[in-house]
Order: sequence, then structure tokens, then C-alpha cells
Amino acid sequence: MRRTDREVREFEDILKIIEKAKILRLGLFDGAYPYIVPLHFGYTYDSETKDLIFYMHSAKEGHKLDLIRDNPNVCIELDVDVEIVSGGDVPCRYGATFSSVIARGSADIVENPEEKVKGLEHLMLHQTGRSFEMSEEMALSVEVVRVKVLEITAKERKKPKDF
Repeated sequence: MRRTDREVREFEDILKIIEKAKILRLGLFDGAYPYIVPLHFGYTYDSETKDLIFYMHSAKEGHKLDLIRDNPNVCIELDVDVEIVSGGDVPCRYGATFSSVIARGSADIVENPEEKVKGLEHLMLHQTGRSFEMSEEMALSVEVVRVKVLEITAKERKKPKDF
């Protein structure tokens, strides 16, 4: 990371950024060009094993699923608190405040019906703040993509004092 002064080093602070985000951008390999898709998500974090898992849902077929099957290596991007910082009459002095997370990991399509339900329940809890009971029957209508995070970084630019 070039701007180490903006690096978020504490993992609890990274989790706070993730908790605020509602949309995750999933980057996939698609031949000569990257393929990026915005998705709603849920996640789990096991503090003992340090496993961070993202869950997303998908239609039963499609380009995203084909790409995951071809190459499970993915990148995730999340950002929150984005706001323009005025530079007045000097265009080069403009900027933005933000908090962002970049993660690399391995994606797969969840086959286990119980884990599909769990993943969808985490997604609904994260998106709505409410717990829902999902049935295996409900889970059968979609695919659930799981991304196990292998490495993660975060950075932020806070509001200047005179903002």
C-alpha cells in the first residue's frame, strides 16, 4: 500500500468498515479483461480461526458462476463514507473522504444445503439487521457463492478538520 498513512491496521476497524458496507464488488477473471459485479452480501468472522467468509447469492446459472468455476481466485472491494472534499477554485485540490477494503480470496459455489441456508441467513441479517429463518426449499431457488478471504487490506481518508 503506497499511502501507509491511510492504512487501517486494526482488524476490528476493518470489520467496522465491512459492517457499514451494503454492496460488495466481486472481481473475477474473464479472459483478457476483469469482470466486476456489484452484489449484496453477508459475512461471518470466526475470531478463533481468523476465518472471514463472504456470502453472496446468485441466479442458478450465469456468467459469474461460469467464471468462478473456471478460476476461483477473486478480489473483493467495499467502500463506505465517500464524500467529495472541495478544493475551491483549484481542481487539483479536490479529493474525497472514504473507507475501503480490498480482499483476495477463493470463491466456490456452496453445495451443502445447510451452509446455503446459513449463508443466506447471514446475507439477510447483514442487509436488513433482522434475523430470518430460511428453509432448504428457499435456498434451492438460488446459488450461494462463498468467498474465503486469504488476504485483506483497508484504508481510509478522514474528513479534514476544516471540512
